[in-house]
Amino acid sequence: MTQHIGIVACSAEGAALCYRTICAEGAQLLGPHAHPEVSMHTPSLDEYVKCLERDDWRGVGELMLASANKLAKIGADFLICPDNTIHQAYPYVESRSPLPWLHIAEVVAIQAIERGFRCLGLTGTRWLVDGEVYPEKLTARGLKYLRPNAAEREEIDRIIMDELVCGVFKPEAAAYFQRVFGRMKDEGCDAVVLGCTEIPLIVNDSNSPLPTLDSTRLLARAALRRAVQGTEAPA
Repeated sequence: MTQHIGIVACSAEGAALCYRTICAEGAQLLGPHAHPEVSMHTPSLDEYVKCLERDDWRGVGELMLASANKLAKIGADFLICPDNTIHQAYPYVESRSPLPWLHIAEVVAIQAIERGFRCLGLTGTRWLVDGEVYPEKLTARGLKYLRPNAAEREEIDRIIMDELVCGVFKPEAAAYFQRVFGRMKDEGCDAVVLGCTEIPLIVNDSNSPLPTLDSTRLLARAALRRAVQGTEAPA
């Protein structure tokens, strides 16, 4: 018996990619067409954005807990959230959650260690790169990191919030990420965290000047292993 995966979703594109990865790659562990049971709950993205814009992390946490409680009631065994930004509210959620979670930044940090990386570039919304979601998990494992500069943070945030979460994927956006990754490489980074779950839709190892850590798919794969093995397997 596999465990039932509950997805606490925020933005549609990232959550959809995570869900598709679980279902598509389940066959590698379970056989043709097979995957664990998966349920997802998604409030309106507008509710999250309103909380983010006023730095109301308790409010973000309440939205996450509302999803968590609904997923617990329908039988989920553990939870994942394919949204890096709202993990900043995780401290408000963890002690009150009805179910255990896999933490996206922890999954990425484990993968970075396994692949031998030492210094990671961080990308994501302005809330994520200004916050401590990744720095805490990376430094705990002895990893260094580099944040985008102020101008890069502003443009990356605009691309994410105005384009990617709306399903708009432009070559110009991919080119901008490539330039940022190139600068990070020049400053000593040996890999880059795709720390918005939509970034992998336009950038990956095939078009990036740095190896990428795809937080969306890494979380999905960690959830698959947890569901099959019953424990939090490394990424």
